[in-house]
Amino acid sequence: MSPHLAQIVFLIGVFGWGAIRIPHEIKNKRKNRIEVSQADRQERALLLISLTGLGILPIAYCLAPTLRRLLAFADLPFSPVIAWLGALVFVGALALFLATHRQLGRNWSQTLELREGHTLVTHGVYRLVRHPMYTAFFLWGLAQLLLLQNWVVGPAGLIGFGILYAFRVGREERMMHEAFGAEYAVYVTRTKRIIPFVH
Repeated sequence: MSPHLAQIVFLIGVFGWGAIRIPHEIKNKRKNRIEVSQADRQERALLLISLTGLGILPIAYCLAPTLRRLLAFADLPFSPVIAWLGALVFVGALALFLATHRQLGRNWSQTLELREGHTLVTHGVYRLVRHPMYTAFFLWGLAQLLLLQNWVVGPAGLIGFGILYAFRVGREERMMHEAFGAEYAVYVTRTKRIIPFVH
């Protein structure tokens, strides 16, 4: 794999993410009324930080030769083996991303919201971790690091999404505790947040 092909693979992965996410977003906005929302200024700022690290910066890097030249000082010696590993990780991220959307169904929301008739999903990948979609985004960030071998652009996804995760996950879990009470408390005792049996 060449650096150019690695950039194409990354862009295909982003396109795959959009092909999974956008239909769910359109369907949920049309059919589901929001009952609880914490989509405040902090939440919007965190989404922008994450989007910049996982999307805006790496997509611009792949598509804009001028930006690549500006950031050439941060290029690492390119390893095809590491890039192929990144491609495999991105496939895993997309597979997990698809599974979480399918299993959440109408409960899915891009931000901190509860829909009308919201249910607690504990089957499928949710048997193993409480936030598998966050796991999928961390895998995307890892794939980005392996595919775009530049010490500015590569880790930007992990950093951007890591900031969102650090400031959001506690708020999300408090919201779930308030909505589902003892049921969620029991669920918390038998699952980890994003890595099965670890964290």
